[in-house]
Amino acid sequence: MEDRKQGLAAYVAVTAAYWAFMLTDGALRMLVLLHFHTLGFSPIQLAYLFLLYEFMGMVTNLSAGWVAARFGLTPTLYAGLSLQILALIALANLDPDWMLATSVVYVMLVQGLSGVAKDLAKMSSKSAVKLLAPTTDDGLFRWVAYLTGSKNAVKGIGFLLGTLLLGWVGFTGSVIAMATVLATILVAIAAFMPAGLPRGRKGTKFREVFSKNRNVNLLSAARVFLFGARDVWFVVGIPIYFYAVLSDGTEDGNRLAFFQIGTFMALWIIAYGVVQAWAPGLLKAKEKTTDQIVALAIRWVGLLTVIPAALAIAALVASGPAGWLTITLVAGLMVFGFVFAVNSSVHSYLILAFTEDTRVTMDVGFYYMSNAVGRLLGTLLSGLSYQMGGLPLTLGTAALMAFLSWHAARRLQAPAPTPQES
Repeated sequence: MEDRKQGLAAYVAVTAAYWAFMLTDGALRMLVLLHFHTLGFSPIQLAYLFLLYEFMGMVTNLSAGWVAARFGLTPTLYAGLSLQILALIALANLDPDWMLATSVVYVMLVQGLSGVAKDLAKMSSKSAVKLLAPTTDDGLFRWVAYLTGSKNAVKGIGFLLGTLLLGWVGFTGSVIAMATVLATILVAIAAFMPAGLPRGRKGTKFREVFSKNRNVNLLSAARVFLFGARDVWFVVGIPIYFYAVLSDGTEDGNRLAFFQIGTFMALWIIAYGVVQAWAPGLLKAKEKTTDQIVALAIRWVGLLTVIPAALAIAALVASGPAGWLTITLVAGLMVFGFVFAVNSSVHSYLILAFTEDTRVTMDVGFYYMSNAVGRLLGTLLSGLSYQMGGLPLTLGTAALMAFLSWHAARRLQAPAPTPQES
């Protein structure tokens, strides 16, 4: 009973730290995107601002699994929060008088630091769930779904917070305020973090990071294209399209457009998080074997492929008022978010189901490295496809990415059933 209470306390502390981080992460994304768009950055230049963020996330996940296995999960969690504070402080020192090229390079470097921070915090939190979750019924699925779902809801609130801060406080004041709040939370969590997380194994070799588990590798490939399918429209294409439709070029018009874009992005992410947390109940996971959940992963990503394809056709043939297409996009992308959330939740369960306790940080790190590869690919293609072909090409590329995710997922095979599943 004492071990269970200690494990629950550690889970709550890890979740609180993750929430604090993701609130600032969501706000920062919208601050950077909209602030630099108003400064005249093109879609592809905006994509560049996030490329190093995603690339460093990829590198971090590959190495962080080994670092956590070697030194323990608590130090990597604290490191993630600390680096995010440094990134926010660095952005506050951006000089508006710098040349455009200098500003792009500077923000890319700072975003790279933020990318390291995010994936240290993410890998630590997700790995902790595998080790702390109950082993009975669908405890693992529920705990990882709650962590991931609540994280995305908080990140959605961060999107809205970022746009509100940009409109009313400005860029520099916003990042200073967030750095102050995050530093306060880090101190509080460090002071009250309970025991319960592993300290690491000194003999862990870096080469162990690369998984030999076929399912882990296939699921990681499916994850690359799943998140590519989202970010190819989410990062640059849709926000810039909405800004073009909603803003009238005046200061008040820009502020209103910021708020409307932030509200949509926030609601999308919050709804996505709610569905993730609800997914175990929706799928009746308690009654299903891992083999059946693998089948669900294949079915749901197949459904996902259809949605951006239909939206791409709508954008291509649209000839009426922009408002009609905007309403169609909002409705279609909310449906996309529902299906995407179920896919993401199933993936988050499967990676923990496929891995072993002794390899959890390394397999989770490798898996989330693939997640970062997908975001990197999606981010680059978001700016590139929107600049080359506008909304139809952006959404068509998302459909192609979803199809490739389905192609990888359909090759998954459930591991031999445990006595609990038999």
